[in-house]
Amino acid sequence: MAEELVLEASELHCERNGREHRTADMGCRQLVVRRGQPFALTLRFAGRGYEEGVHKLAFNVETGPCPAEASGTKSRFTVTDFPDESGWSAVVQEQDGAALLLSLCSPPGARVGRYSLTLEAATDYQGTSFSIGDFVLLFNPWHPEDTVFLRDEDERCEYVLSQQGLIYQGARDYITATPWNFGQFEDDVLAICLKLLDANPKFLRDQNRDCSRRNDPVYVGRVVSAMVNCNDDRGVLAGRWDNSYEDGTSPMAWMGSVDILRRWKKFGCQPVKYGQCWVFAAVACTVLRCLGIPSRVVTNYNSAHDTNGNLVIDRYLSETGKDEKRSKDSIWNFHCWVESWMSRPDLAPGYDGWQALDPTPQEKSEGVYCCGPAPVKAIKEGDLRMKYDIPFIFAEVNADVVYWVVGRDGAERKSTHSSVVGKNISTKGVGRDSREDITHHYKYPEGSEKEREVFAKAEHERSSLPEEDEGLHLKIKLSEGANNGCDFDVLAVINNNTDTARVCRLVICARTASYNGAVGPQCGMKDLLNVELAPRAETRVPLRVLYEQYGAHLTQDNIIKVVALLTEHQSGEVVLAVRDVYVQNPEIRIRILGEPMQMRKLVAEITLTNPLGAPLRGCVFAVEGTGLTEGQQLRHLQEPVEPGAEAKVRVDLVPRQSGLRKLVVDFESDRLTGVKGYRNVIVAPLPK
Repeated sequence: MAEELVLEASELHCERNGREHRTADMGCRQLVVRRGQPFALTLRFAGRGYEEGVHKLAFNVETGPCPAEASGTKSRFTVTDFPDESGWSAVVQEQDGAALLLSLCSPPGARVGRYSLTLEAATDYQGTSFSIGDFVLLFNPWHPEDTVFLRDEDERCEYVLSQQGLIYQGARDYITATPWNFGQFEDDVLAICLKLLDANPKFLRDQNRDCSRRNDPVYVGRVVSAMVNCNDDRGVLAGRWDNSYEDGTSPMAWMGSVDILRRWKKFGCQPVKYGQCWVFAAVACTVLRCLGIPSRVVTNYNSAHDTNGNLVIDRYLSETGKDEKRSKDSIWNFHCWVESWMSRPDLAPGYDGWQALDPTPQEKSEGVYCCGPAPVKAIKEGDLRMKYDIPFIFAEVNADVVYWVVGRDGAERKSTHSSVVGKNISTKGVGRDSREDITHHYKYPEGSEKEREVFAKAEHERSSLPEEDEGLHLKIKLSEGANNGCDFDVLAVINNNTDTARVCRLVICARTASYNGAVGPQCGMKDLLNVELAPRAETRVPLRVLYEQYGAHLTQDNIIKVVALLTEHQSGEVVLAVRDVYVQNPEIRIRILGEPMQMRKLVAEITLTNPLGAPLRGCVFAVEGTGLTEGQQLRHLQEPVEPGAEAKVRVDLVPRQSGLRKLVVDFESDRLTGVKGYRNVIVAPLPK
């Protein structure tokens, strides 16, 4: 009679498997593997050990609270000679006495999540079950059969493995790069991402169905898009856009996703206050990269929010350039969302690749505040009926803007200004700290035959007037850089492209503004009743914008919106120009003292010069860097920083990981907030 098999020990080889599955940065305390790729397991039996033909070995894997084979959340598979590509498999690699080394593999379409693994060991007469432990299964962009397969290794490194990046903000005419610590492999982040999936309303409604659909990145992406905002679930972030953040953290103060996700978990899945579009997008990017879906944050400049779906944004201004709130439609200076790479077997062929996902709560989709995944190809082609939410994103990059000037008598006159939506769509370049312009992914060149075809397909006629060479033209220019704490000039540049002299009224108005288009108090105004314009000539009219007028009202977005209105007396024709001026913050300077080497202490010296004419009080530097710091380091300055003086701190760093790392710094004070800086640090590995 064959001796009963008794399992003495098992080894999940967390470190070795982690290296091979590119999950080693998640630590060695648990096994994390990617689907469709084999992983090693050693079993050590008591006595003589396993005998082929005498003992039968089988494994059970289960995920979710109600595992079922029919749902793909449970599988039983025996040890065989060859791997089974269509299902779970286990193959003996080698035997050394009582130790048995096996290779286990999931199918490339397996459900992602936390699994339990048990062993059934049997002889002809009896069998025993042994618990091996838990492991986490992720999507696999390296496997050609996985629906998130991405061919290029540099892109996989950037969009799956890179834990730091840049997010583009500012204005179309002044694009700024904000560093961000995604930190998808930091301690606890994977557990929090799995908790996020289990907190989603679809899971709470039907656990079996939700877990059975976690093989599909389209489904998972849609869940993440909904769960990053808290509008109709126990989501991660609460949004706020009114510059009142006293009961939480200003969206501008965040430097990374890890702190936000940890706070959400720590306080029992209560929403973290506060986020705006780039924070929502960055947190979603962290969760998606953590789960193994290639993802990147993109920024669309002059982004339209079309609330009524007519692909036209109507803006109403008074004769002095003040907003008349007659429409819910708006133009945001910029808007961020996420793109994730996946195939779309649920759609007709041709829509695989980058998909837009927008976690910022703007409009409901199928009754939930989420948006996407929308194939970027469908947005470009104007295929509005494809899933999901194409019309909304199509409008964000394509809607027409019509400005109406409302006279004192209430009469509305259409301006010949045509504001262009969907400009300089940007993301961080692969393997480099520079901007990649991806506008051509979303739209054909403006004015091209192909663009007109797409508009026809989208059943929309362009209503704004094309700009003609004849007539009056108006532009707003900045004389030189606008620096926080300084006065600066903006110029209304008028070109009279006719053969006759014209007499016009010119109004130039500057107001502080937020990036979502909301405007604040006036900080500069000029109203000239009779401006004489010579034929075929250019006229320049300056407006001085004073710090004493904008300083107290500048929002943390650092934007001043300048509107110029030119009204010709004879014809009543109105020409409009709008420009957002980005007010530059002072530079944060970062010096690294010492030779960056793994596990060797370093010091970062961080300085900022006060550019304002008043002292800065309550100054705080926050410092964060994946693999460089343990969480976020805060340094408070007790004394005020006088005008022209330096705020200076030193922070100890102990690099845990080698390679390229980003040290990200945020500066906050009573008068100057949301100032960001970063420094790349190349850490040498420990000498062998």
